[in-house]
Amino acid sequence: MVKRFCFFCAIVCIGLFKCAQAQVNTDSIIDTGNKFSKSKFELQESPAVVSKRLAWWSDARFGFFIHWGLYSQDGCFYHGEDGRSEHMMRNLQIPISEYKQIAKEFNPVKFNADEWAKLAKDAGMKYMVITSKHHDGFAMFNSPSNDYNIVKQTSWGRDPFAELKKACKKQGIKFGVYYSLGRDWHHPQCNSIGGRRSNTWDFPNEKEKDYSIYFNEKVKPQITELMKQYRPAIIWFDTPELITKAESSELLHLIHSINPMCIVNQRVGNGMGDYAVKEQKVPKEGEPQPWETCMTMNGAWGYHKTDHKWKSSEILIQNLVDIASKGGNLLLNVGPTGEGIFPAPSVAILKEVGEWLKINGAAVYGTKSSPVGKLPWGCCTKKVNKKTTTLFLTVFNWPKNGELYVPQIKNKVIKAEILTNGKHVKANSSDEGLKIELPKDAPDKIASVIKIKLNGFLK
Repeated sequence: MVKRFCFFCAIVCIGLFKCAQAQVNTDSIIDTGNKFSKSKFELQESPAVVSKRLAWWSDARFGFFIHWGLYSQDGCFYHGEDGRSEHMMRNLQIPISEYKQIAKEFNPVKFNADEWAKLAKDAGMKYMVITSKHHDGFAMFNSPSNDYNIVKQTSWGRDPFAELKKACKKQGIKFGVYYSLGRDWHHPQCNSIGGRRSNTWDFPNEKEKDYSIYFNEKVKPQITELMKQYRPAIIWFDTPELITKAESSELLHLIHSINPMCIVNQRVGNGMGDYAVKEQKVPKEGEPQPWETCMTMNGAWGYHKTDHKWKSSEILIQNLVDIASKGGNLLLNVGPTGEGIFPAPSVAILKEVGEWLKINGAAVYGTKSSPVGKLPWGCCTKKVNKKTTTLFLTVFNWPKNGELYVPQIKNKVIKAEILTNGKHVKANSSDEGLKIELPKDAPDKIASVIKIKLNGFLK
């Protein structure tokens, strides 16, 4: 009996040892240059791991999006014809042989990485995401694996990403990169859903294209370069198109094998990634998962020389606070010119946003979503600990009767003040909610913030 028991224990131990080995091996990637031997990639990260990676991003709330490329050279115009947007190459169906000639003219002599990072800092932004490769396939960074890049193809010959990474670090700005995943009009094998968004004027045989060739030849090598050369805090993918679940998973494992703390948005494809993206819109309510709205300051993402419809600082601040009150981030886009400078109106507006945030930033940074529903006068954000909850009431429509009402809030008021000027106000809570007595005139012409410290924890 003893011998049988010992034999049984030995078998169990061997089995457990093999299972442990398998557990380790299934999550491994071997870096062999541009080739990666991969295993099954079935293992999923725990919510705690994702939450840790997103911790700084969730507190940041406000980021700077930059679309910059060959389309910026003449403000989305080509030989006098309006290309309408950064999709100029596709909109006008410019052949590669002609489009690549723009690189010979591209000479952003006014580019200054320190000024770009300082602009983001002064605007109150906490992170930057810039296009490393847009749909035209041209890399705006030094890409050893592919010569179609800003260093090799332009007379300027500099690597703006290396300079921006250094400048952002100096300003305390997290540096991130955008990468067009499922569209590349320069690569003959990059196809798209239904062929509607791929290069069919140079490469018409859409059915013969093989996305996996493009994925292995260009995507993986360039993502490896971006990760190793610049150590980005975020990889912001766009247009997953025909990427398979296995390829999305492989890409995530590649990124996290180099830096486990690099954040990846859900446009890596197939429901994977750390957070969802809402483009050019703010949802009516919050999302159950981490999310971000990406939005332009005017019409196009890239610089368009005839687009002067700039959103005002008031609208941008309202959007930012509204998004924060729903638990999201705002990634605000501006397109620099071919010379490497931002349009003057956008700079002036961003500085106004930054001035407001210098005084009222506590209502945005590090906040959680509102504990109450939609409010007629503005938005509510909060900060909580075990014993107290602090509400930040950002008032866009100042009450004429001098009274502000917040429903559902019954916690005892510890302290109430106008964050804008530091003046105390009267505030009382009851079964009917929270009532605040305010001065006749709003202290801030854009938006005034009332800070209310309450006893107890509010979800």
